[in-house]
Amino acid sequence: MDAITSIAQRVADIEATFRTAEAARTPVVADSGVRFDQVLSAVVDDSTAVGSARTVDGVPSELAVYGNGKIPRTALQEVGTTGHRLWAPAGQALESLMAAAARDGVQIGITDSYRSYEAQVDVAQRKGLYTQGGLAAEPGTSAHGWGLAVDLDLDSNAQAWMRTNGERFGFVEDTPREPWHWVYRA
Repeated sequence: MDAITSIAQRVADIEATFRTAEAARTPVVADSGVRFDQVLSAVVDDSTAVGSARTVDGVPSELAVYGNGKIPRTALQEVGTTGHRLWAPAGQALESLMAAAARDGVQIGITDSYRSYEAQVDVAQRKGLYTQGGLAAEPGTSAHGWGLAVDLDLDSNAQAWMRTNGERFGFVEDTPREPWHWVYRA
C-alpha cells in the first residue's frame, strides 16, 4: 500500500508542477506555431530548476541530504516575523498566502512549522501516533521534519478560506482529523 501512496503522491506532485507552470504561462493556441514538445520541455525544465528538484518521495533534494528532522537552521527560512521556519519555497508561498488572506480580511496564524527529530519524538509521546489514533506521525516521517508542513491557527472563516485558496499557493490539507495541518506540495 505504501507504494501506491508513494505513486499517488508523485502523480499529485507532477500535476501541481503542471498547474503551477500552466498558471505562469500564456496559453498556447493551436495556430501559435508552438509545438507541444516545446511546451512540455519548458515545463519539465521549470520543474527541475534549482530549488525545486525532489526525490521520488517528494522531498526537496536540497533537504534530503540532511534527513528528516535533521535540517540545519540555516537551510530553512523564517516565515515573516513569526519565528517559524520552513523550506524557503514553502515559506515564501506561506507568506504570500497569509498576505492574500489578510487582503480578504482573513487572519491565519501559525502554531507549528519545522520540527526537529527530537521534537517529533516529543509530539509522538505527548499526542500518540496517528496510526494508533493519536495526532503524530512516526518520528522521522513527518512533513514537518522536512520543513514542508505547517499547523495553522484557523477559525471557521480562515479554514473555509484555506480550503478554497490554499492550493493556489501550493498548500494542501492532507491529513484527516487534522484540519489545521497543511503541507506544501508545489
